[in-house]
Amino acid sequence: MGGMELRPYQAAAVAAVESEWEGGRGRTLLVLPTGCGKTVVFAHVAKDVVDGGGRVLVLAHRGELLDQAADKIAAATGLGCAVEKAGRTSEGEWFRVTVGSVQSMMRESRLSRFPHDWFDAIVIDEAHHAVSDSYRAVLDWFPGARVLGVTATPDRADRRNLGAVFDSVAYEYTLPAAIRDGYLCPIKAQTVPLQIDLSAVRQSAGDFSAGDLGTALDPYLFQIADEMLAAGCLERRTVVFLPLVATSRKFRAILEKKGFRAAEVNGESEDRAEVLADFDAGRYDVLCNSMLLTEGWDCPAVDCVIVLRPTRSNSLYQQMVGRGTRLSPETGKKELLLLDFLWHTERHDLCRPAHLVTSTPEVAEKMTENLEAAGCPADLEDAERQASADVVAQREEAVKKELEAMRTRKRKLVDPLQYELSIGSADLAGYEPSMPWEMAPMSDRQRASLEKAGIFADEIECAGKASLILDKLAKRRAEGLATPKQIRFLEQRGFLHAGQWPLAEASKMIGRIQANNWHMPPNVDPASYVPPKPKKESQQGADEPLPW
Repeated sequence: MGGMELRPYQAAAVAAVESEWEGGRGRTLLVLPTGCGKTVVFAHVAKDVVDGGGRVLVLAHRGELLDQAADKIAAATGLGCAVEKAGRTSEGEWFRVTVGSVQSMMRESRLSRFPHDWFDAIVIDEAHHAVSDSYRAVLDWFPGARVLGVTATPDRADRRNLGAVFDSVAYEYTLPAAIRDGYLCPIKAQTVPLQIDLSAVRQSAGDFSAGDLGTALDPYLFQIADEMLAAGCLERRTVVFLPLVATSRKFRAILEKKGFRAAEVNGESEDRAEVLADFDAGRYDVLCNSMLLTEGWDCPAVDCVIVLRPTRSNSLYQQMVGRGTRLSPETGKKELLLLDFLWHTERHDLCRPAHLVTSTPEVAEKMTENLEAAGCPADLEDAERQASADVVAQREEAVKKELEAMRTRKRKLVDPLQYELSIGSADLAGYEPSMPWEMAPMSDRQRASLEKAGIFADEIECAGKASLILDKLAKRRAEGLATPKQIRFLEQRGFLHAGQWPLAEASKMIGRIQANNWHMPPNVDPASYVPPKPKKESQQGADEPLPW
Protein backbone atom coordinates (compact mmCIF):
# COMPACT_ATOMS: atom_id res chain seq x y z
CA MET A 1 0.00 0.00 0.00
CA GLY A 2 1.18 3.50 -0.81
CA GLY A 3 1.21 6.32 1.65
CA MET A 4 1.93 10.02 1.70
CA GLU A 5 1.80 12.31 4.70
CA LEU A 6 -0.43 15.31 4.11
CA ARG A 7 0.81 18.85 4.63
CA PRO A 8 -1.30 20.86 7.11
CA TYR A 9 -3.19 22.76 4.40
CA GLN A 10 -3.81 19.53 2.48
CA ALA A 11 -5.32 17.86 5.55
CA ALA A 12 -7.46 20.97 6.13
CA ALA A 13 -8.58 20.85 2.49
CA VAL A 14 -9.68 17.21 2.73
CA ALA A 15 -11.66 17.96 5.90
CA ALA A 16 -13.24 21.06 4.35
CA VAL A 17 -14.38 19.23 1.21
CA GLU A 18 -15.99 16.45 3.22
CA SER A 19 -17.62 19.00 5.52
CA GLU A 20 -19.18 20.75 2.52
CA TRP A 21 -20.55 17.47 1.22
CA GLU A 22 -21.94 16.55 4.64
CA GLY A 23 -23.51 20.00 4.90
CA GLY A 24 -25.52 19.46 1.72
CA ARG A 25 -23.31 21.42 -0.73
CA GLY A 26 -22.86 18.53 -3.12
CA ARG A 27 -20.75 20.35 -5.72
CA THR A 28 -17.80 22.14 -4.20
CA LEU A 29 -14.47 23.62 -5.30
CA LEU A 30 -10.94 23.20 -4.02
CA VAL A 31 -8.62 26.06 -4.98
CA LEU A 32 -4.88 25.33 -4.78
CA PRO A 33 -2.00 27.04 -6.60
CA THR A 34 0.01 25.06 -9.13
CA GLY A 35 2.62 22.97 -7.32
CA CYS A 36 0.69 22.54 -4.05
CA GLY A 37 -0.33 18.92 -4.54
CA LYS A 38 -3.97 19.10 -5.60
CA THR A 39 -3.83 15.49 -6.81
CA VAL A 40 -2.67 14.33 -3.39
CA VAL A 41 -5.65 16.09 -1.82
CA PHE A 42 -8.29 14.63 -4.09
CA ALA A 43 -6.60 11.22 -3.86
CA HIS A 44 -7.27 11.23 -0.10
CA VAL A 45 -10.83 12.43 -0.66
CA ALA A 46 -11.28 9.54 -3.11
CA LYS A 47 -9.82 7.09 -0.59
CA ASP A 48 -12.30 8.20 2.06
CA VAL A 49 -15.17 7.64 -0.40
CA VAL A 50 -13.82 4.18 -1.27
CA ASP A 51 -13.29 3.32 2.40
CA GLY A 52 -16.98 4.12 2.86
CA GLY A 53 -17.91 1.63 0.14
CA GLY A 54 -18.32 4.13 -2.71
CA ARG A 55 -16.95 4.56 -6.24
CA VAL A 56 -15.11 7.58 -7.61
CA LEU A 57 -14.71 8.98 -11.13
CA VAL A 58 -11.78 11.32 -11.82
CA LEU A 59 -12.35 13.41 -14.96
CA ALA A 60 -9.69 15.28 -16.94
CA HIS A 61 -9.44 16.70 -20.46
CA ARG A 62 -6.00 15.37 -21.38
CA GLY A 63 -4.54 11.89 -21.40
CA GLU A 64 -1.34 12.97 -19.62
CA LEU A 65 -3.39 14.34 -16.71
CA LEU A 66 -5.24 11.04 -16.38
CA ASP A 67 -2.00 9.04 -16.26
CA GLN A 68 -0.53 11.44 -13.69
CA ALA A 69 -3.70 11.25 -11.58
CA ALA A 70 -3.66 7.44 -11.60
CA ASP A 71 0.03 7.33 -10.65
CA LYS A 72 -0.32 9.88 -7.84
CA ILE A 73 -3.48 8.26 -6.46
CA ALA A 74 -1.57 4.98 -6.26
CA ALA A 75 1.44 6.66 -4.63
CA ALA A 76 -0.65 8.65 -2.12
CA THR A 77 -3.21 6.03 -1.14
CA GLY A 78 -2.30 2.67 -2.63
CA LEU A 79 -5.52 2.61 -4.67
CA GLY A 80 -5.42 1.24 -8.20
CA CYS A 81 -7.42 2.90 -10.97
CA ALA A 82 -9.46 1.70 -13.93
CA VAL A 83 -9.36 3.78 -17.12
CA GLU A 84 -12.09 5.13 -19.39
CA LYS A 85 -10.63 6.62 -22.55
CA ALA A 86 -10.57 5.72 -26.24
CA GLY A 87 -10.56 1.89 -26.50
CA ARG A 88 -9.97 1.30 -22.78
CA THR A 89 -12.87 0.69 -20.41
CA SER A 90 -13.40 -0.01 -16.73
CA GLU A 91 -16.08 -2.63 -17.43
CA GLY A 92 -15.33 -5.86 -15.64
CA GLU A 93 -12.59 -4.36 -13.47
CA TRP A 94 -12.84 -4.38 -9.67
CA PHE A 95 -11.11 -1.03 -9.04
CA ARG A 96 -13.38 1.44 -7.26
CA VAL A 97 -11.61 4.51 -8.69
CA THR A 98 -11.89 5.25 -12.41
CA VAL A 99 -9.89 7.91 -14.23
CA GLY A 100 -11.75 9.03 -17.34
CA SER A 101 -11.21 11.27 -20.34
CA VAL A 102 -14.11 13.70 -20.56
CA GLN A 103 -14.01 13.45 -24.35
CA SER A 104 -14.76 9.74 -24.04
CA MET A 105 -17.06 9.82 -21.01
CA MET A 106 -19.33 12.52 -22.48
CA ARG A 107 -20.52 10.22 -25.26
CA GLU A 108 -23.96 8.74 -24.66
CA SER A 109 -22.75 5.35 -25.91
CA ARG A 110 -20.13 5.35 -23.15
CA LEU A 111 -22.36 6.79 -20.42
CA SER A 112 -25.14 4.32 -21.12
CA ARG A 113 -22.89 1.51 -19.87
CA PHE A 114 -23.20 2.91 -16.35
CA PRO A 115 -26.25 3.09 -14.07
CA HIS A 116 -27.03 6.66 -13.02
CA ASP A 117 -25.98 5.87 -9.44
CA TRP A 118 -22.75 4.05 -10.31
CA PHE A 119 -20.37 6.73 -9.03
CA ASP A 120 -20.76 8.22 -5.56
CA ALA A 121 -18.28 11.03 -6.18
CA ILE A 122 -16.81 12.77 -9.23
CA VAL A 123 -13.53 14.70 -9.16
CA ILE A 124 -12.91 17.23 -11.94
CA ASP A 125 -9.25 18.03 -12.41
CA GLU A 126 -8.60 21.53 -13.85
CA ALA A 127 -12.18 22.46 -12.91
CA HIS A 128 -12.14 25.75 -14.84
CA HIS A 129 -13.10 23.55 -17.81
CA ALA A 130 -16.19 22.23 -15.99
CA VAL A 131 -18.57 24.84 -17.45
CA SER A 132 -18.33 23.18 -20.89
CA ASP A 133 -21.14 21.00 -22.24
CA SER A 134 -18.93 17.89 -22.20
CA TYR A 135 -18.45 17.98 -18.42
CA ARG A 136 -22.07 18.86 -17.81
CA ALA A 137 -23.19 15.84 -19.81
CA VAL A 138 -21.27 13.58 -17.45
CA LEU A 139 -22.50 15.35 -14.31
CA ASP A 140 -26.10 15.17 -15.54
CA TRP A 141 -25.78 11.43 -16.10
CA PHE A 142 -24.76 10.88 -12.47
CA PRO A 143 -27.07 13.38 -10.72
CA GLY A 144 -26.64 11.96 -7.22
CA ALA A 145 -22.84 12.00 -7.23
CA ARG A 146 -21.04 14.48 -5.01
CA VAL A 147 -18.66 16.61 -7.04
CA LEU A 148 -15.24 18.08 -6.25
CA GLY A 149 -13.71 20.52 -8.71
CA VAL A 150 -10.01 21.30 -8.37
CA THR A 151 -8.45 24.40 -9.90
CA ALA A 152 -5.76 27.03 -9.46
CA THR A 153 -6.89 30.36 -8.03
CA PRO A 154 -9.65 31.66 -10.31
CA ASP A 155 -10.41 35.35 -10.82
CA ARG A 156 -13.86 36.87 -10.36
CA ALA A 157 -15.00 36.10 -13.89
CA ASP A 158 -13.93 32.46 -13.47
CA ARG A 159 -15.76 32.23 -10.16
CA ARG A 160 -18.97 33.58 -11.63
CA ASN A 161 -18.79 31.04 -14.45
CA LEU A 162 -18.01 28.19 -12.07
CA GLY A 163 -20.93 29.30 -9.91
CA ALA A 164 -23.22 27.83 -12.57
CA VAL A 165 -21.80 24.37 -11.78
CA PHE A 166 -20.57 24.50 -8.17
CA ASP A 167 -22.32 25.43 -4.94
CA SER A 168 -19.36 26.60 -2.89
CA VAL A 169 -15.61 26.93 -2.45
CA ALA A 170 -14.72 24.40 0.24
CA TYR A 171 -11.13 25.46 0.70
CA GLU A 172 -8.76 27.99 -0.84
CA TYR A 173 -5.02 28.09 -0.31
CA THR A 174 -3.55 31.15 -1.93
CA LEU A 175 -0.26 31.57 -3.75
CA PRO A 176 1.05 34.14 -1.22
CA ALA A 177 0.21 31.77 1.65
CA ALA A 178 2.03 28.89 -0.07
CA ILE A 179 5.09 31.12 -0.56
CA ARG A 180 5.01 32.36 3.05
CA ASP A 181 4.66 28.79 4.34
CA GLY A 182 7.69 27.71 2.30
CA TYR A 183 5.93 25.34 -0.10
CA LEU A 184 6.51 27.48 -3.21
CA CYS A 185 9.34 29.84 -4.06
CA PRO A 186 9.06 33.64 -3.90
CA ILE A 187 8.21 35.46 -7.14
CA LYS A 188 9.98 38.60 -8.25
CA ALA A 189 8.32 40.43 -11.11
CA GLN A 190 10.10 42.86 -13.39
CA THR A 191 8.36 45.06 -15.93
CA VAL A 192 10.58 45.37 -18.99
CA PRO A 193 10.50 48.87 -20.58
CA LEU A 194 9.42 47.57 -23.97
CA GLN A 195 5.94 48.54 -25.14
CA ILE A 196 4.28 45.90 -27.28
CA ASP A 197 1.22 47.06 -29.19
CA LEU A 198 -1.74 44.65 -29.04
CA SER A 199 -4.41 47.17 -30.05
CA ALA A 200 -4.98 45.48 -33.43
CA VAL A 201 -5.25 41.97 -31.97
CA ARG A 202 -8.74 40.51 -32.32
CA GLN A 203 -10.67 38.43 -29.79
CA SER A 204 -11.35 34.73 -30.29
CA ALA A 205 -13.33 32.53 -27.89
CA GLY A 206 -13.06 35.19 -25.19
CA ASP A 207 -9.29 35.62 -25.42
CA PHE A 208 -6.72 37.18 -27.72
CA SER A 209 -6.44 35.52 -31.15
CA ALA A 210 -3.25 33.43 -31.25
CA GLY A 211 -2.74 34.16 -34.95
CA ASP A 212 -2.96 37.91 -34.45
CA LEU A 213 -0.70 37.70 -31.40
CA GLY A 214 2.01 35.97 -33.40
CA THR A 215 1.92 38.72 -36.02
CA ALA A 216 1.91 41.44 -33.35
CA LEU A 217 4.95 39.94 -31.57
CA ASP A 218 7.17 39.44 -34.62
CA PRO A 219 8.59 43.00 -34.76
CA TYR A 220 9.65 42.84 -31.10
CA LEU A 221 11.38 39.44 -30.89
CA PHE A 222 14.96 40.74 -31.27
CA GLN A 223 14.35 43.43 -28.64
CA ILE A 224 12.82 40.88 -26.28
CA ALA A 225 15.94 38.72 -26.63
CA ASP A 226 18.11 41.75 -25.76
CA GLU A 227 15.98 42.45 -22.70
CA MET A 228 16.41 38.84 -21.61
CA LEU A 229 20.18 39.28 -21.79
CA ALA A 230 19.93 42.48 -19.74
CA ALA A 231 17.78 40.69 -17.13
CA GLY A 232 20.39 37.96 -16.65
CA CYS A 233 18.51 35.10 -18.28
CA LEU A 234 21.79 33.51 -19.41
CA GLU A 235 22.30 32.55 -15.76
CA ARG A 236 18.76 31.20 -15.34
CA ARG A 237 16.63 28.29 -16.52
CA THR A 238 13.94 30.07 -18.55
CA VAL A 239 10.64 28.95 -20.10
CA VAL A 240 9.05 31.20 -22.71
CA PHE A 241 5.37 30.85 -23.69
CA LEU A 242 4.49 32.03 -27.20
CA PRO A 243 1.21 32.06 -29.16
CA LEU A 244 2.21 30.10 -32.29
CA VAL A 245 4.59 27.26 -33.18
CA ALA A 246 6.04 29.42 -35.96
CA THR A 247 6.70 32.27 -33.51
CA SER A 248 8.23 29.85 -31.01
CA ARG A 249 10.62 28.45 -33.61
CA LYS A 250 11.53 31.92 -34.85
CA PHE A 251 12.27 33.10 -31.31
CA ARG A 252 14.46 30.06 -30.59
CA ALA A 253 16.57 30.91 -33.64
CA ILE A 254 16.91 34.54 -32.50
CA LEU A 255 17.94 33.47 -29.01
CA GLU A 256 20.64 31.21 -30.40
CA LYS A 257 22.05 34.17 -32.39
CA LYS A 258 22.18 36.13 -29.11
CA GLY A 259 24.24 33.44 -27.40
CA PHE A 260 21.54 31.45 -25.58
CA ARG A 261 21.41 27.67 -25.58
CA ALA A 262 17.78 27.55 -26.69
CA ALA A 263 15.42 24.69 -27.49
CA GLU A 264 11.85 24.55 -28.80
CA VAL A 265 9.08 22.00 -28.33
CA ASN A 266 5.59 21.77 -29.75
CA GLY A 267 2.83 19.23 -30.12
CA GLU A 268 4.42 17.77 -33.25
CA SER A 269 7.96 17.45 -31.86
CA GLU A 270 9.04 13.84 -32.24
CA ASP A 271 11.97 14.42 -29.88
CA ARG A 272 9.89 16.22 -27.25
CA ALA A 273 10.77 13.84 -24.40
CA GLU A 274 14.48 14.07 -25.22
CA VAL A 275 14.43 17.90 -25.42
CA LEU A 276 12.56 18.20 -22.11
CA ALA A 277 15.01 15.80 -20.46
CA ASP A 278 17.98 17.81 -21.78
CA PHE A 279 16.43 21.05 -20.51
CA ASP A 280 15.83 19.44 -17.13
CA ALA A 281 19.48 18.35 -17.08
CA GLY A 282 20.65 21.93 -17.76
CA ARG A 283 21.83 21.46 -21.37
CA TYR A 284 19.65 24.41 -22.46
CA ASP A 285 19.17 27.88 -20.94
CA VAL A 286 15.81 28.59 -22.57
CA LEU A 287 12.87 26.44 -23.59
CA CYS A 288 10.41 28.00 -26.06
CA ASN A 289 6.97 26.50 -26.55
CA SER A 290 3.62 27.36 -28.02
CA MET A 291 1.34 26.73 -25.04
CA LEU A 292 2.39 23.07 -24.83
CA LEU A 293 3.74 23.18 -21.27
CA THR A 294 0.89 24.89 -19.44
CA GLU A 295 -0.37 21.72 -17.73
CA GLY A 296 1.15 18.40 -16.71
CA TRP A 297 4.85 19.28 -17.06
CA ASP A 298 7.08 19.90 -14.06
CA CYS A 299 10.67 21.10 -13.99
CA PRO A 300 11.38 22.55 -10.52
CA ALA A 301 14.68 24.07 -11.70
CA VAL A 302 12.83 26.67 -13.82
CA ASP A 303 13.59 30.04 -12.24
CA CYS A 304 12.46 32.43 -14.97
CA VAL A 305 9.15 32.54 -16.84
CA ILE A 306 8.38 34.87 -19.75
CA VAL A 307 4.78 35.08 -20.92
CA LEU A 308 4.74 36.20 -24.56
CA ARG A 309 1.25 34.80 -24.96
CA PRO A 310 -0.79 37.57 -23.30
CA THR A 311 -4.14 36.33 -22.06
CA ARG A 312 -7.36 37.41 -20.36
CA SER A 313 -7.67 34.02 -18.63
CA ASN A 314 -6.37 34.05 -15.08
CA SER A 315 -6.39 30.25 -14.97
CA LEU A 316 -4.18 30.06 -18.07
CA TYR A 317 -1.85 32.73 -16.72
CA GLN A 318 -1.58 30.86 -13.40
CA GLN A 319 -0.70 27.67 -15.28
CA MET A 320 2.08 29.36 -17.25
CA VAL A 321 3.67 31.08 -14.25
CA GLY A 322 3.18 27.94 -12.19
CA ARG A 323 5.83 26.16 -14.25
CA GLY A 324 8.39 28.10 -12.23
CA THR A 325 6.99 28.28 -8.70
CA ARG A 326 8.15 24.89 -7.44
CA LEU A 327 11.05 24.64 -5.01
CA SER A 328 14.43 23.34 -6.17
CA PRO A 329 16.97 23.65 -3.34
CA GLU A 330 19.33 21.20 -5.04
CA THR A 331 19.88 23.67 -7.91
CA GLY A 332 20.28 26.67 -5.61
CA LYS A 333 17.04 28.26 -6.80
CA LYS A 334 16.05 31.21 -4.61
CA GLU A 335 13.15 32.78 -6.48
CA LEU A 336 11.23 32.84 -9.72
CA LEU A 337 11.87 35.84 -11.97
CA LEU A 338 8.76 36.78 -13.94
CA LEU A 339 9.45 39.14 -16.83
CA ASP A 340 6.50 41.28 -17.90
CA PHE A 341 6.20 43.85 -20.67
CA LEU A 342 4.40 47.13 -21.28
CA TRP A 343 1.50 45.61 -23.15
CA HIS A 344 -0.47 48.28 -25.01
CA THR A 345 -4.08 47.16 -25.40
CA GLU A 346 -7.46 48.82 -25.49
CA ARG A 347 -8.76 46.17 -23.07
CA HIS A 348 -8.16 46.44 -19.34
CA ASP A 349 -8.55 42.75 -18.46
CA LEU A 350 -5.13 41.52 -19.57
CA CYS A 351 -3.55 39.28 -16.91
CA ARG A 352 -0.41 40.74 -15.35
CA PRO A 353 1.83 39.60 -12.45
CA ALA A 354 -0.39 41.48 -10.00
CA HIS A 355 -3.28 39.11 -10.73
CA LEU A 356 -1.31 36.23 -9.24
CA VAL A 357 -1.62 37.63 -5.73
CA THR A 358 -4.75 39.79 -5.68
CA SER A 359 -8.29 39.52 -7.01
CA THR A 360 -9.08 43.15 -6.22
CA PRO A 361 -9.05 45.21 -9.45
CA GLU A 362 -7.94 48.43 -7.77
CA VAL A 363 -5.01 46.73 -6.04
CA ALA A 364 -4.00 44.94 -9.26
CA GLU A 365 -4.03 48.22 -11.16
CA LYS A 366 -1.96 49.98 -8.49
CA MET A 367 0.48 47.06 -8.28
CA THR A 368 0.97 47.11 -12.05
CA GLU A 369 1.58 50.85 -11.94
CA ASN A 370 4.10 50.49 -9.10
CA LEU A 371 5.95 47.61 -10.82
CA GLU A 372 6.21 49.59 -14.03
CA ALA A 373 7.65 52.55 -12.12
CA ALA A 374 10.16 50.37 -10.22
CA GLY A 375 12.09 49.21 -13.29
CA CYS A 376 13.74 46.37 -11.34
CA PRO A 377 12.65 43.01 -9.89
CA ALA A 378 10.20 43.41 -7.00
CA ASP A 379 8.86 40.78 -4.63
CA LEU A 380 5.19 40.24 -5.47
CA GLU A 381 4.08 39.89 -1.85
CA ASP A 382 5.80 43.14 -0.88
CA ALA A 383 4.35 44.84 -3.97
CA GLU A 384 0.84 43.63 -3.11
CA ARG A 385 1.17 44.86 0.47
CA GLN A 386 2.27 48.31 -0.69
CA ALA A 387 -0.43 48.53 -3.36
CA SER A 388 -3.11 47.50 -0.87
CA ALA A 389 -1.96 50.21 1.52
CA ASP A 390 -1.97 52.75 -1.34
CA VAL A 391 -5.49 51.76 -2.39
CA VAL A 392 -6.81 51.88 1.18
CA ALA A 393 -5.26 55.33 1.62
CA GLN A 394 -6.84 56.55 -1.62
CA ARG A 395 -10.19 55.06 -0.68
CA GLU A 396 -10.01 56.48 2.83
CA GLU A 397 -9.33 59.93 1.42
CA ALA A 398 -12.29 59.57 -0.95
CA VAL A 399 -14.69 58.68 1.85
CA LYS A 400 -13.08 60.80 4.52
CA LYS A 401 -16.22 62.74 5.41
CA GLU A 402 -18.32 59.60 5.58
CA LEU A 403 -15.69 57.89 7.68
CA GLU A 404 -15.46 60.82 10.09
CA ALA A 405 -19.22 60.65 10.58
CA MET A 406 -18.95 56.94 11.32
CA ARG A 407 -16.17 57.43 13.86
CA THR A 408 -18.26 59.86 15.85
CA ARG A 409 -21.54 57.97 15.49
CA LYS A 410 -23.14 57.01 18.80
CA ARG A 411 -23.54 53.33 18.12
CA LYS A 412 -22.50 50.36 20.19
CA LEU A 413 -21.46 48.36 17.12
CA VAL A 414 -18.87 49.29 14.48
CA ASP A 415 -19.80 50.12 10.88
CA PRO A 416 -18.35 47.51 8.47
CA LEU A 417 -16.90 50.20 6.18
CA GLN A 418 -15.07 51.82 9.08
CA TYR A 419 -13.69 48.46 10.12
CA GLU A 420 -12.57 47.61 6.56
CA LEU A 421 -10.69 50.87 6.18
CA SER A 422 -9.27 50.82 9.70
CA ILE A 423 -7.65 47.40 9.26
CA GLY A 424 -6.39 48.30 5.76
CA SER A 425 -8.21 45.46 4.00
CA ALA A 426 -8.54 46.31 0.31
CA ASP A 427 -9.87 42.85 -0.59
CA LEU A 428 -12.63 43.23 2.00
CA ALA A 429 -13.59 46.74 0.92
CA GLY A 430 -13.57 45.70 -2.76
CA TYR A 431 -15.41 42.42 -2.25
CA GLU A 432 -18.01 41.27 -4.78
CA PRO A 433 -20.00 38.02 -4.39
CA SER A 434 -19.68 35.39 -7.12
CA MET A 435 -20.78 31.93 -5.90
CA PRO A 436 -24.53 31.47 -5.37
CA TRP A 437 -24.21 31.01 -1.59
CA GLU A 438 -22.18 34.22 -1.35
CA MET A 439 -25.01 36.21 -2.92
CA ALA A 440 -27.60 34.91 -0.44
CA PRO A 441 -28.53 36.93 2.68
CA MET A 442 -26.40 36.31 5.73
CA SER A 443 -27.54 33.62 8.12
CA ASP A 444 -28.80 34.25 11.65
CA ARG A 445 -25.67 32.52 12.94
CA GLN A 446 -23.43 34.86 10.93
CA ARG A 447 -25.35 37.89 12.20
CA ALA A 448 -25.03 36.75 15.80
CA SER A 449 -21.28 36.10 15.43
CA LEU A 450 -20.69 39.50 13.81
CA GLU A 451 -22.62 41.38 16.47
CA LYS A 452 -20.84 39.46 19.22
CA ALA A 453 -17.54 40.58 17.65
CA GLY A 454 -18.76 44.19 17.60
CA ILE A 455 -19.72 44.62 13.92
CA PHE A 456 -22.99 46.33 12.88
CA ALA A 457 -24.43 43.55 10.71
CA ASP A 458 -27.33 45.48 9.14
CA GLU A 459 -24.97 47.07 6.62
CA ILE A 460 -23.51 43.78 5.37
CA GLU A 461 -25.34 42.92 2.20
CA CYS A 462 -24.70 39.20 1.67
CA ALA A 463 -23.49 35.93 3.21
CA GLY A 464 -20.21 36.03 1.32
CA LYS A 465 -19.24 39.40 2.75
CA ALA A 466 -20.27 38.26 6.23
CA SER A 467 -18.14 35.13 5.87
CA LEU A 468 -15.12 37.15 4.73
CA ILE A 469 -15.42 39.57 7.66
CA LEU A 470 -15.71 36.67 10.10
CA ASP A 471 -12.60 35.08 8.57
CA LYS A 472 -10.73 38.38 8.99
CA LEU A 473 -11.87 38.63 12.61
CA ALA A 474 -10.67 35.10 13.35
CA LYS A 475 -7.30 35.72 11.71
CA ARG A 476 -6.82 38.99 13.58
CA ARG A 477 -7.69 37.29 16.88
CA ALA A 478 -5.06 34.65 16.15
CA GLU A 479 -2.50 37.36 15.35
CA GLY A 480 -3.31 39.31 18.52
CA LEU A 481 -4.57 42.48 16.80
CA ALA A 482 -7.05 45.10 18.04
CA THR A 483 -10.75 44.26 18.12
CA PRO A 484 -13.46 46.25 16.28
CA LYS A 485 -14.66 47.96 19.48
CA GLN A 486 -11.11 48.88 20.46
CA ILE A 487 -10.52 50.32 16.98
CA ARG A 488 -13.67 52.44 17.13
CA PHE A 489 -12.92 53.70 20.64
CA LEU A 490 -9.36 54.73 19.75
CA GLU A 491 -10.29 56.33 16.42
CA GLN A 492 -13.10 58.28 18.06
CA ARG A 493 -10.41 59.86 20.20
CA GLY A 494 -8.23 60.78 17.24
CA PHE A 495 -5.76 57.89 17.06
CA LEU A 496 -4.81 56.92 13.49
CA HIS A 497 -4.58 53.44 11.97
CA ALA A 498 -5.85 51.79 15.14
CA GLY A 499 -6.69 48.74 13.03
CA GLN A 500 -2.97 47.98 12.85
CA TRP A 501 -2.46 48.09 16.65
CA PRO A 502 -1.66 44.95 18.65
CA LEU A 503 -4.50 44.00 20.97
CA ALA A 504 -2.27 44.34 24.03
CA GLU A 505 -1.25 47.91 23.12
CA ALA A 506 -4.88 48.87 22.39
CA SER A 507 -5.89 47.46 25.78
CA LYS A 508 -3.07 49.35 27.47
CA MET A 509 -4.00 52.70 25.92
CA ILE A 510 -7.70 52.28 26.72
CA GLY A 511 -6.72 51.42 30.27
CA ARG A 512 -4.64 54.61 30.52
CA ILE A 513 -7.56 56.71 29.23
CA GLN A 514 -9.94 55.02 31.66
CA ALA A 515 -7.54 55.64 34.56
CA ASN A 516 -7.41 59.32 33.57
CA ASN A 517 -11.18 59.64 34.05
CA TRP A 518 -11.79 58.99 30.32
CA HIS A 519 -9.57 61.92 29.29
CA MET A 520 -6.46 61.74 27.13
CA PRO A 521 -3.37 61.08 29.26
CA PRO A 522 -0.78 63.85 29.45
CA ASN A 523 1.91 63.84 26.75
CA VAL A 524 -0.15 61.63 24.41
CA ASP A 525 -0.91 63.18 21.02
CA PRO A 526 -3.40 60.84 19.28
CA ALA A 527 -2.62 62.18 15.79
CA SER A 528 1.06 61.27 16.03
CA TYR A 529 1.03 58.41 18.54
CA VAL A 530 2.49 55.10 17.33
CA PRO A 531 2.24 52.15 19.75
CA PRO A 532 5.48 50.31 20.55
CA LYS A 533 5.90 46.87 19.12
CA PRO A 534 5.46 44.51 22.07
CA LYS A 535 7.17 41.18 22.45
CA LYS A 536 5.19 38.27 21.07
CA GLU A 537 4.73 36.84 24.56
CA SER A 538 2.97 40.00 25.73
CA GLN A 539 0.31 39.60 23.06
CA GLN A 540 -0.59 36.09 24.05
CA GLY A 541 -3.51 35.82 26.38
CA ALA A 542 -4.05 39.60 26.56
CA ASP A 543 -7.55 40.27 27.81
CA GLU A 544 -9.64 43.07 26.35
CA PRO A 545 -10.81 45.39 29.16
CA LEU A 546 -14.55 45.58 29.55
CA PRO A 547 -16.53 46.89 27.80
CA TRP A 548 -14.00 46.99 24.98
